[in-house]
Amino acid sequence: MGSRVQYVAGLSPGRSRTRCVICALENDSLRFLGAAETASSGWMRERLADPKAVSETVGQTVREAGRRAGVTVRSCVVGLAGTEVQGVDSRGLYELGHRREIQGDDLEYAVQKAAAEVAVPDSRIMLQVLPQDFTVDGRAGYRNPRGLRCARLEAHAHIILAPVHEHNGLIAALHRAQLDVEETIFETVAAAYAAVLPEERNRGVALLDIGQHSTGIVVYYGEALLHSASISVSADHFTRDLAWGLRVRHGLSLTYEDAESMKREGGCAIPGLTADNSLIEVPAPDGRPQEIPCREINEILHARCEELFGFVEQEIRKAGMDQGLLESVLLCGGGARLTGMCDMAEATLNCQARYALPVGIEDWPVELQDPAWTGAAGLAMYSARLKLHRNIERKAPGLLGLVLR
Repeated sequence: MGSRVQYVAGLSPGRSRTRCVICALENDSLRFLGAAETASSGWMRERLADPKAVSETVGQTVREAGRRAGVTVRSCVVGLAGTEVQGVDSRGLYELGHRREIQGDDLEYAVQKAAAEVAVPDSRIMLQVLPQDFTVDGRAGYRNPRGLRCARLEAHAHIILAPVHEHNGLIAALHRAQLDVEETIFETVAAAYAAVLPEERNRGVALLDIGQHSTGIVVYYGEALLHSASISVSADHFTRDLAWGLRVRHGLSLTYEDAESMKREGGCAIPGLTADNSLIEVPAPDGRPQEIPCREINEILHARCEELFGFVEQEIRKAGMDQGLLESVLLCGGGARLTGMCDMAEATLNCQARYALPVGIEDWPVELQDPAWTGAAGLAMYSARLKLHRNIERKAPGLLGLVLR
């Protein structure tokens, strides 16, 4: 008897580009079927300004991905990002009443109590609850103490909060596009799910998702998510810095598109890493192109890059990670494409750095071996995770991380 094939989809509704990845799930194996991307509309920087336009963009992207995959999908896992997505740590104490063996329900209840300890303002929604570890009768550090005997169980959890207006508006836009939402998760967590190897988690790793209008970071040690945050410095700042810097230095009035093109073609995060003496042609107001040394472009980009990795270093310290324990930093998102970003990460953070690319999807195309696609791939993988364990009743958002290892 043939096994049943299920179709899974991940949707990344970015502020610049909307991406969708569709895969086939069969016998616990995930195989790539199709993908599509569309220029986003309906957003004003991070704010959802036109729900109808967002709905049309999403519908167009998913339909095109379905056409390429040869299937029709009706549901997806959706990524959420933005500077207002932030994580907090919490603890939940469960007094069992008498010493007895810890059951799975006890672990879930302790995690729920940790979530209940977080004061969530009306402007925020609890997006994910991610268990870290447990303390059993005062003994800390248990990842899964099921089966042990105790009278006092304490759960440590990381809670990710998101803006309720953007979250609910995005869900409504997808419903308008006739799509069901299986779950919404912090897209940087999804990217880590796709690209971070188990051995990297065990030794300590940070993943940086450099998007158009925000940069997400997650830090793992062991199996636990220690820290998550959003940083306001993003790919957009690099482009605007370039346009402004060349205007001040040379009186050039570049369009945003011209500055973006220059950044991609001749930009580098570290001056001296490329041929700084080479020249790049820049459009001029009088219609006569002007040549600018690449060194000037790279100096402008380097200054913003220093600021970005300064914030990254602060977030890693907040996670309590000594730099000696950090195995590596992984970079994804469209902003990670800038030449020299991995070198800059290594020089600033004193650890190895590489691109975060999807691992574990069969037939993943070479043309999508691009850090900009890692988030969408991770969302599709998370959808497969949900379908594989759909019989598990989850009593709080994100508790899947507790029962799936």
